[in-house]
Amino acid sequence: MKIDWLFFNSRDELLRIDISKIVCFEADGNYTNIVLSNNTKAAVCMNLSAMEKVLDERLKDKAKVFARIGKRYIINLNYVYQLNVLRKKLVLSDMDRCTYSIEVSKEALKMLKDIMVKVKI
Repeated sequence: MKIDWLFFNSRDELLRIDISKIVCFEADGNYTNIVLSNNTKAAVCMNLSAMEKVLDERLKDKAKVFARIGKRYIINLNYVYQLNVLRKKLVLSDMDRCTYSIEVSKEALKMLKDIMVKVKI
């Protein structure tokens, strides 16, 4: 089994993250929080648009597993557990220890639902 890593280097620290363990990326102003399947978060100094570019550049075809949902999130499609358009709720889970609920607009959830039905990851 091949593990792919993302590296984030700043002046004070280096993060090495297994991409299969990334549940989602969450915007926080000029920072992006990376939510991992072990229920930890790491913050990197870049906005969500910059993170999108990093994923595309570094992961190439493997970046397809990630999808931008609304203004605030990039999610790992492998963790989508439940989509509730009426309640504007998305639940991401590894079916074991990690469950992460987020509130997303109805429009974004409808688009995600279409992606999930077409892609069938």
